[in-house]
Amino acid sequence: MTGQLAFVESPVQLLNVLEWAHAQVPSSGTSSADALTVVVLSPTDPMSRGQLRRMAQLARDQGLTVRWQEARGGRGALVRTLRELARPLRAAERVIIGDPFSRYVQLLLTLFSPRHLTVVDDGTATMEFAAQLGRGERLVRWHRKGSLGPRELVLAPVTTLARRRLAPAGNRTVEIFTSLPVEAPPGVTVTENAYAWTRDAFGPPLLTGGADLVGTSLVETGVVDADHYARVVDELARAHGATRYFAHRRESAEKLHRIAVDTGLQVVRPDLPLELTARRGPIGRTVVSFPSTVVHTLPLALAGTGVKVAVVEMAPEWLRATASPRAQGFLAGVADTAAHEVDRLTTRVTHHTDRLEFG
Repeated sequence: MTGQLAFVESPVQLLNVLEWAHAQVPSSGTSSADALTVVVLSPTDPMSRGQLRRMAQLARDQGLTVRWQEARGGRGALVRTLRELARPLRAAERVIIGDPFSRYVQLLLTLFSPRHLTVVDDGTATMEFAAQLGRGERLVRWHRKGSLGPRELVLAPVTTLARRRLAPAGNRTVEIFTSLPVEAPPGVTVTENAYAWTRDAFGPPLLTGGADLVGTSLVETGVVDADHYARVVDELARAHGATRYFAHRRESAEKLHRIAVDTGLQVVRPDLPLELTARRGPIGRTVVSFPSTVVHTLPLALAGTGVKVAVVEMAPEWLRATASPRAQGFLAGVADTAAHEVDRLTTRVTHHTDRLEFG
């Protein structure tokens, strides 16, 4: 196992590794798949594992070598994984990662310093990573509180060293391969991910009438109040004639059951990332999403199909009191920087009726 080594922990990361490999063909004239091995650092939640299994087969179909690593499989898994990956890591000319905030990836980077590093998208966190790298700040996920807890204090030396390994140096190049609007930190190359492989491999989709809603895990990450979220989903469904709700893989079963019962929406748990699910179809003529990566990626994946994407701009009163102080500004930035063809849906609370109105 030599050449190029990718570490992925989510289905979207693996999708974007496929997009990166596809994007190398025009410049080199040959596919990079033959020299690329993907190591799946398997998560524990069933939804992510199921989607990753399906994405892994798609990657094999494209000629990539995929190695499934039970990196979190009980006692001794970490040490075993590090021992098994030591040799291929040392031999890799390029390392591709999807989540620079991952403690697992950070630990790998402290042990082995790649000569060439590529970061692919795993959601809107890419925007925060680029900004923090450019400002020379420690790496902290946008929805986390700023103070360091006991675990963060213990891992602080790992995070500090990993941050240095994620930055360009005299003997190391860094590339960000992204569909998001990021400002390149000094010395970092930003390459556009146009979702060309997704468009070539799937669709165009059959379009249904009405609209589809795209769910978010903002409740599960402690950013948005659960009751408020359920009320907003109900109002969105009524306002846009939506019939389906595409669940985020991290949404809880309890929340999804509540949405199905209260709104009558058909809750769909996609077996692939939404970009592929939408491109395969069927998909609504309008897709309404909360601020998330899909308001940047779906317009690319669905280009030329006639599907309209709309983003719901989140008001401050949606947030929980315990949410990170950075949450409102970050989510507003995600919505504000969405593609020009994405519609903006503003919201306001009508206090005397306790209803949300969309304009």
